[in-house]
Amino acid sequence: MAAPLKKDQELDLKIDSLAYGGNGVARLNGFVVFVRRGLPGDTVRAKVTKVKRNHAEATALEIVEAGAPRVEAPCAHYPACGGCRFQDLAYEAQTEAKQAQVVDALARIGRLEGFELEPIVPAASVFHYRNKLEYSFTQEDGKVVLGFHRAGRWDEVLDIERCWLTTDLGNAIRNRVKAWANELGLRAYDQESQDGYLRHLVVREGRNTGQALVVLVTAPGEFDEESFAAALQEFPEVRSIHWAVNDTPAEITSVPSRLVWGDEAIEEQILGLRFRVRPNAFLQTNTEMAERLYSLAIEYAGLTGEETVYDLYCGTGTIGLSMAREALTVWGIESSEESVACAVENSELNGLANAAFFAGDVGADVEELRERAGPPDVVVVDPPRAGLVGKALAAVGSLEAPRLVYVSCNPTTLAGNAKTLVSDFGYTLERVRPVDMFPHTPHVESVSLFTRS
Repeated sequence: MAAPLKKDQELDLKIDSLAYGGNGVARLNGFVVFVRRGLPGDTVRAKVTKVKRNHAEATALEIVEAGAPRVEAPCAHYPACGGCRFQDLAYEAQTEAKQAQVVDALARIGRLEGFELEPIVPAASVFHYRNKLEYSFTQEDGKVVLGFHRAGRWDEVLDIERCWLTTDLGNAIRNRVKAWANELGLRAYDQESQDGYLRHLVVREGRNTGQALVVLVTAPGEFDEESFAAALQEFPEVRSIHWAVNDTPAEITSVPSRLVWGDEAIEEQILGLRFRVRPNAFLQTNTEMAERLYSLAIEYAGLTGEETVYDLYCGTGTIGLSMAREALTVWGIESSEESVACAVENSELNGLANAAFFAGDVGADVEELRERAGPPDVVVVDPPRAGLVGKALAAVGSLEAPRLVYVSCNPTTLAGNAKTLVSDFGYTLERVRPVDMFPHTPHVESVSLFTRS
């Protein structure tokens, strides 16, 4: 059947729900239309931007009839900034939509039912919660500006004066770096011409320690280390300053860096444990809610002190070390060597001798781990947004652990993985609980418990 609309057509649509990713879901004679900037309950005037066989995409131009529970967005940059999508949607409606997305994915993609769905854990703080932000430089009216990409645009950067997702310290550091760049007459890197110097700024904070780490990413060229360090030393919280050179066109920040001033790493505290944080090491970007997330994973693991735990995609060891205090042994695998180095360091820092971490690939190396450590009683996986892909899913399922705790940042890939774990490896999905780590964004985390008898 032909689609009941065409590209560039404008029409009124009633938004029924939010899809994972943040777009509103509308239906035209049963045909699904994903509407950017459409909120549940609203009727919007929308322009169709893309038509496919099974669905279309559109952008809301105006609100014809407001139905979503709205609040006033406090940020002066909203909605032009691409960092937040839902500052004007009441927080309770945000959490309801996120819980519904997890339920929908497990039912529609996973074809799963009969599990216990626990209510979403709301964020303890709806603003100022991020411990890491990455900014982009651009040139505007002959001056360097620093901020985030405009909503829906990869080629435009919005100058930010105050971001509501970071702290006063984070905002002050960003604004000081912008002032430093203009004092020295530096130029921002231009993606199209591949000319210029300043590319990105990364600011990481230890929210429970008050320490900050800063990374400046530039194109190749001379770097005035002394003046940059002096500008940031105005903040006593800044303990670690790094410089990284990206000599490729790719817009990335995770490139090797060199220490300019201070300590190699800063520290964060989570659940009473100390964790070293280096420039490119993974750490959940909401410290406050990471504690809730890890506590939930520990609860689902059901540890008694006698278990062998595999911590797969272990990052800097945060989940595994949190479990090590209640397990017999913990064995972690992570592909990032920098994160593994931090995990090993963190185990020593906290005096936890029953945890070991290795650099490797989950799909390729988990069998070797079983030969070394013996079969696991509990497996914890915290994969990237793509979920367990390639050989990783079969490798995890083949471990046949009695308990599998799956920490997910993407309900659609969780659902696909869950379907396979149940149908192909004999697991039962017992419990699922969504966790809102990132208010005002489309992202939702969840913790799931699978058991196998």
